[in-house]
Amino acid sequence: MIISKGTALDVLAPKAEYSIDGGTVTWLSPDIQQPTNEAIEAEMDRQRTEYEKSQYQRNRQPEYPDLADLADALYWSNQGDNTKLDEYYAACAAVKAKYPKPEVD
Repeated sequence: MIISKGTALDVLAPKAEYSIDGGTVTWLSPDIQQPTNEAIEAEMDRQRTEYEKSQYQRNRQPEYPDLADLADALYWSNQGDNTKLDEYYAACAAVKAKYPKPEVD
């Protein structure tokens, strides 16, 4: 994810039109209040923090077992054999342990 003045402005003034050239914002929506540079920087900081807090999710995703494995495990579980389902859950738990969710501030 690229965090920029544009991503901040899209949150702060979602209906506004603007252009950005070399970091300079040209405001094209006179009927909408232009956010201050301080507000833009604060929003960029908020987006960076949120992105960093969810890094564990991006780390986990490629290491989780395939969903086709889950479908197969569910089929066999329905047939009375939970072996594959238990293995699937254990594999998921191992990924979660490897990339733990950060403590809430």
